Amino acid sequence: MNLIEKLAELVGFHPTYINSYGEQVYAKDEARHSLLNAMGYDLSSDEKISTSIVELEQATWRNLLPPAHIAKLEAQQHHITISLADADIEQLSWEISLESGEKVNDTLLLSQLTLVESANFDGHSFNKYALALPTLAQGYHQLTLHYGENTASCPLIYAPQTCYNPEEASAEKMWGYAAQLYSLTSKDNLGMGDFGDLAKLVEKSAAQQASAIGLNPLHPLYQNNPAHRSPYSPTSRCFLNTLYIDVKQVPNFVSCQAAQTRFNSEEVQNKIAYAKQTDLIDYPAVADIKFDLLEILYQDFISAEQNETTEFYDFIASQGADLLQLATFEALYEHFRKTDFNAYGWTSWPSAYQSPNSDEVKTFQQENKNRINYFCFVQWLAHRQLKSIANKATELGMPVGLYLDLAVGCDGSGVDVWSDKDVYVAGAAVGAPPDAMNTLGQDWGLTPINPVALQKQGYQPLVKALRSNMQYAGALRIDHILGLMRQYWVAPGMKADEGVYITFPLEDILRIIALESRRNNCIVIGEDLGTVPDGFGEIMARAGLLSYKVLFFERWDSGFFMRPDLYPAQSMVTVSTHDLPTLAGWWTGKDLEWRQKLNLYPNEEMGPNERNSRIEDRQLLVSALDDLNVIDMNKAPMQAPAKMNRELGLAIQKYMAQAPSHIQLIPLEDALEVIEQVNIPGTIDEHPNWLQKLPVSIEAFDQTESVTDLAAAMRTARPRAYPSHLKMQFQSYARKSEQGTARR
Repeated sequence: MNLIEKLAELVGFHPTYINSYGEQVYAKDEARHSLLNAMGYDLSSDEKISTSIVELEQATWRNLLPPAHIAKLEAQQHHITISLADADIEQLSWEISLESGEKVNDTLLLSQLTLVESANFDGHSFNKYALALPTLAQGYHQLTLHYGENTASCPLIYAPQTCYNPEEASAEKMWGYAAQLYSLTSKDNLGMGDFGDLAKLVEKSAAQQASAIGLNPLHPLYQNNPAHRSPYSPTSRCFLNTLYIDVKQVPNFVSCQAAQTRFNSEEVQNKIAYAKQTDLIDYPAVADIKFDLLEILYQDFISAEQNETTEFYDFIASQGADLLQLATFEALYEHFRKTDFNAYGWTSWPSAYQSPNSDEVKTFQQENKNRINYFCFVQWLAHRQLKSIANKATELGMPVGLYLDLAVGCDGSGVDVWSDKDVYVAGAAVGAPPDAMNTLGQDWGLTPINPVALQKQGYQPLVKALRSNMQYAGALRIDHILGLMRQYWVAPGMKADEGVYITFPLEDILRIIALESRRNNCIVIGEDLGTVPDGFGEIMARAGLLSYKVLFFERWDSGFFMRPDLYPAQSMVTVSTHDLPTLAGWWTGKDLEWRQKLNLYPNEEMGPNERNSRIEDRQLLVSALDDLNVIDMNKAPMQAPAKMNRELGLAIQKYMAQAPSHIQLIPLEDALEVIEQVNIPGTIDEHPNWLQKLPVSIEAFDQTESVTDLAAAMRTARPRAYPSHLKMQFQSYARKSEQGTARR
């Protein structure tokens, strides 16, 4: 083993991995070298590489305390391993600052400690001891250790083993819709779906006895670059996309004469008409309308005494430095794009502004307080509206309510990386190795977190991301949860199929997820698709996370579809996802047409082979439906030409409903029989990713036959007790729905 290989192993890089085809893939030296450089290791000489190796090997001995310690809440006794240099010192003392603000402490003789192991480096002896800790309440505490003249501190986190259980939310099997929020259409929005539309969807879905509304990530993108549209490439995972603000619901919208005049002007009304009639979403056009009005509303808000002024400033205070960083970043982004429209993010700014702590940035903050305050204002509005919707879902009796999505990482040009470059590995990208769906591998362009730095920061970047999203959610989907065990990193300048896996501290991370889940009464779903390591499913189950089961992937080696009653109860089931074809698109082979058109096949034979396989797959699916007696074979669609029909769509959802899985989500695209898929991985502008509008408005949603038929089927297949105070409301809704169906 050469020095680079040894250093890579100590850092956590895997020398090999088994791909989805069962083949062993070896990491390239070039990739490991590049990634180690990106992590900050000096590889310019053997001497410097050796120094890094020694530092890593001796780190646990030379440091009094580990970077962070996770205590298992359920354990009868708690210990932390400490390392003490051999010295003529007979005692030590410790102090724990509790999350509550209280303190506990003790002084001990070394003879009272249990010796674990010893070592000698450079003539110095070190001893590791097991230090007993008190039993504390779950939460985030801080341990400080004093040994002679040496003092060290580390986060001390007491965490439960399992997440909040779906059965604690509802003993019954639940169902709901999965929505791409931007895709909603309505008479009131300004050209793309917003929080006002979401509120209506919650009301209508609750009336249908749905338990959850699943959403694409609502993280902020770039307010001053609205063309950057992928919700999975956010600038931060800790705040909200302000394009989703419903301007008409801003507190002073009605009372602000300037806003009313501007909104009702011919110019703005023409802009709204244009944005609403486009086939695809024009994000810059919507942003132009929305932020123009929000600027006016902000100036009015701060110039007059508003009832909500105190609430706004309390929000700023509660968000602290993180909100200030975001608002400063947005103001700087705006500032530099005025001189260079192509200045996408902090990496294109003058070097003096590439650190949030520079004197130049501090001066900018002082000189642009009002502008920074504006960006705080729009975040407050977004928070206020989403919180109101979450509360509405609870009031309407939805056991889950909002089911949010946490992206796997952040765009490297965004505020999270700018604010905390020590914890991110600039230049590298998170991705996925080649598999059957993406034969060339995937480079997601997301900057990875350094697992060592994450530990040194007491997992705070993760805690903030979880907490920020769970405050609104009854359930949280963690995208690519496999990355919490090992992440596939693509080195700068290398291809997606040349990536290397790196180990993450999975056990610690799962404990923190469980802690935040319990604190927020939030179910956690792990998106465990792709190249899944052996035993990972069992690890997730023990931690109380729900597995993510997708119809298209739940098949035996023979190709037969797995009976849904064999799915685990501890799972969420769905037919498809945003990265896969819709049900109608899969049946008609629209996805295969796109793959052929975009040259996504690695060879000429794969295209025809997949089209032939799809014919067989359709037959297998209909046979599976017939086997469970959920389809009238006389009404089953024809295979040639392959056209979808209502009977098939309903049958497939009924089929999935028979799974013991706690939650079933139905994409709105499937409920509305849409053919085109939301996103094709590996493409940007070649396909209308994240741009499509739903063909039915939210006002007509619950009167659309495909939806009413589906909701009725779900109420039969997954019935739930309706809260007594809402029974009359539901009965009224049901009568109206039946009358509407009769009229059709």
